[in-house]
Amino acid sequence: MKTVLSIAGTDPTGGAGIQADLKTIEAHGLYGMSVITAVVAQNTLGVTAVQAVSPELIAQQIDCVFDDIRPDAVKIGMLHDADIIHVVAGRLRAHHAKNIVLDPVMMSSSGHDLLRPEDAKALVEEIFPLCTLVTPNLAEAAALSGAYIASKAQMEQAARQIAGMTQGAVLVKGGHLMDCADDLLFADGQLHWLAATRIQNPNTHGTGCTLSSAIACGLAQGVSLTGSVKRAKRYLTACIQYGLDLGHGSGPLQHKVEWE
Repeated sequence: MKTVLSIAGTDPTGGAGIQADLKTIEAHGLYGMSVITAVVAQNTLGVTAVQAVSPELIAQQIDCVFDDIRPDAVKIGMLHDADIIHVVAGRLRAHHAKNIVLDPVMMSSSGHDLLRPEDAKALVEEIFPLCTLVTPNLAEAAALSGAYIASKAQMEQAARQIAGMTQGAVLVKGGHLMDCADDLLFADGQLHWLAATRIQNPNTHGTGCTLSSAIACGLAQGVSLTGSVKRAKRYLTACIQYGLDLGHGSGPLQHKVEWE
């Protein structure tokens, strides 16, 4: 059985973070593992508190996984600060991790900082070079590129700029575009637009976690990068279309769906 490791924060309501990652991995028929970087008090209404796990314990968690059940792919989510970024990068390099997908979680949809702004530089310098794919949404792409993004032309410019920071590919997610939900994959110097119809569902908590984990599943199974992204988008679309309605805010997805 192929295996995927998620390195991320938690969500006690199960809609995002480690919990959503493990649900996604299981839905793909793979074996999921987790390294917790932060315990987050959050729900569908927003984030109320974050307690980071010590870098030493994070390093020990990573070593325990790689020394026993080596992952075929790694998904990285919330890292919270430069000390955690440094230790995660160091341990992944030491273990020669492959098929790394980074969801550069910088801020919650409710506006709570999940990565301290002053630590974004460490994320770019230490984690980006290790990644097969980085998957920023429009707000994250804007923060990384330093430019406002509201159009496809601006997405293309940002993708090229962010790609210069990593040795891998970039997927700029267009879920917050006004007229569509098209994503842009920039890989091997080529732009690939991936069309998607906007689904009228306000419950989209954890979509970034779900998509990046699904992509990691494809890579773990030997699917090409483009194929993994396309397949993950089909899965995410099915999760959103299910129409699960839980909580008092932007609710979670249904991860156990028919999608292939």
